Amino acid sequence: MLGKVLIANRGEIALRILRACRELGIKVVAVHSEADRDLKHVRLADESVCIGPAPSKESYLNIPAIISSAEVTDSVAIHPGYGFLSENADFAEKVIQSGFVFIGPRPETIRLMGDKVSAIEAMKKAGIPCLPGSDGPLSENYDENLKIARRIGFPIIIKAAGGGGGRGMRVVHSEANLPSAITLTRGEAAAAFGNDTVYMEKFLENPRHIEFQVLADSHGNVVHLGERDCSTQRRHQKVIEEAPAPGITEEQRHEMGERCVKACQEIGYLGAGTFEFLYQDGQFYFIEMNTRVQVEHPVTEMVTGFDIVKEQLRIAAGEPLSIRQEDVQLRGHAVECRINAEDPQSFIPCPGVIEQFHMPGGPGIRVETHIYNGYRVPPYYDSMIGKLIAHGETRSGAIARARMALQEMVIGGIKCNIPLLLDIINDTAFNAGGQNIHYLEQKLGLKH
Repeated sequence: MLGKVLIANRGEIALRILRACRELGIKVVAVHSEADRDLKHVRLADESVCIGPAPSKESYLNIPAIISSAEVTDSVAIHPGYGFLSENADFAEKVIQSGFVFIGPRPETIRLMGDKVSAIEAMKKAGIPCLPGSDGPLSENYDENLKIARRIGFPIIIKAAGGGGGRGMRVVHSEANLPSAITLTRGEAAAAFGNDTVYMEKFLENPRHIEFQVLADSHGNVVHLGERDCSTQRRHQKVIEEAPAPGITEEQRHEMGERCVKACQEIGYLGAGTFEFLYQDGQFYFIEMNTRVQVEHPVTEMVTGFDIVKEQLRIAAGEPLSIRQEDVQLRGHAVECRINAEDPQSFIPCPGVIEQFHMPGGPGIRVETHIYNGYRVPPYYDSMIGKLIAHGETRSGAIARARMALQEMVIGGIKCNIPLLLDIINDTAFNAGGQNIHYLEQKLGLKH
């Protein structure tokens, strides 16, 4: 097993990784910005290193500082968590070149799946269903692009090849808007991702967002852990996730899960990963693969009983998976609510001091958070401060437990989105299940 792991992240995921390391007897190094000296995992780690000022570019995205920290602490491996450098192929490459183990997929795989055009091409070869699209980057030739759009059929969506997080996308409903949409998306893509390559796909009007969790080791073993429904989202940002997905049959789960396993074998995947799909009219369409642990991984852990982060660590140490496909049985239902330090109506981030904090409890309740009484939520990073996960024997049972836990949870001193989460949990449409990705924005009266 890995002797010492450096966690190149912050917040709840850093604490989650620390706990998994502790269970496996691995020593932990925490790196942190000047604003994060009081993070819980920094206090609990065996060693900690300050890697720069508060802004992410000068700390959590500072590759030389992170690698130097691994060197001075004699770390063996680096876990990137999610966000920041987790899907940066250059970072993974530099970690390996510096003599450390990167806890994640191989750099070439991250690069392949990080470019949406090459990812779609690889998935098509592996037999994963994809949306009708341009089958490659769009050129500067307007007539050629119009011909592709007509073949696909409006509405279409223009996407940045290097995009992610809901950015670099534009829906086009008519031929007249096509040239400006391509130009604008190219500009956004160049500014946000340093890559102005864009492509075109059919735009589905009422899809759900469903994803499959996979694990692959260096011995050729691959398993899938079933699917999650992440359709409750605002501005392409997930708000509530659940597993298994309502309405997905055992036959669909088996077929798509096996296809994801086969695709992993085809591309030589290593570690934890997630295949993301749009699902409409009984059909799955690949949109992207996340080559890291997901924010919503706990719902899968709750229904399968397997620890995804510990499996990541074992895989990185060269061990075979401790799970076989026949061991994977989904038990009950799990719901995850993302707790954000933001105004529940305007969604404006609300940093500040936590003056009162009470964590809920009871059967089936799990809370992943780094906050505590007196902790100051900094203004420099993502507003998510925790996750509440509820598990029950049935979906309605999991929702009832989530409702009770949200009512019991107290976060004083700052505004947070618990009122919004309770509104969703109490909504008749959400309780019915199977809502599409526009459900929450329509409920909130937002345009999508």
